Amino acid sequence: MTAGHSDRALAGRIDQGIHRLDLRIYWEDTDAGGIVYHAGYVRFMERGRTDFLRLAGIRQSELAAGPDGILFAVRHMDLDFRKPARLDDLLQVTTAVEEIAGARLVMRQAVLRGGETLVAARVTVAAISLEGRPRRIPMPIRAALGGGATAAAD
Repeated sequence: MTAGHSDRALAGRIDQGIHRLDLRIYWEDTDAGGIVYHAGYVRFMERGRTDFLRLAGIRQSELAAGPDGILFAVRHMDLDFRKPARLDDLLQVTTAVEEIAGARLVMRQAVLRGGETLVAARVTVAAISLEGRPRRIPMPIRAALGGGATAAAD
């Protein structure tokens, strides 16, 4: 990091329960025609979820190394590809908690360009032990994420 630049500055912002992460499309994100390859949106949304957790005070590396040894793993994704993003586009990834129950965290995500939804997603994440068994999401994490209050990200 350069002097005066914080980790938080790279992580986007949370506004009324919705995390917003701005990003630009580079050559590496596109196919030969300059259009974002479909798997790229999954990467963008992973960044959004990770930075949302980071801003909420939850560092996944610390969770894994902690006494409970918890990991978050994507269990299911529903994706709705509506319009393509292209080289040099400025996009925003939104992430919001829809539900927290037991070992499950459901999030709504969207990739937007100028307020228009390009891709919408509903992502189910499971809390698991280092051995891969389901683990109840601890209360401090639930509290940091708003307890699972419903919010729309698309």
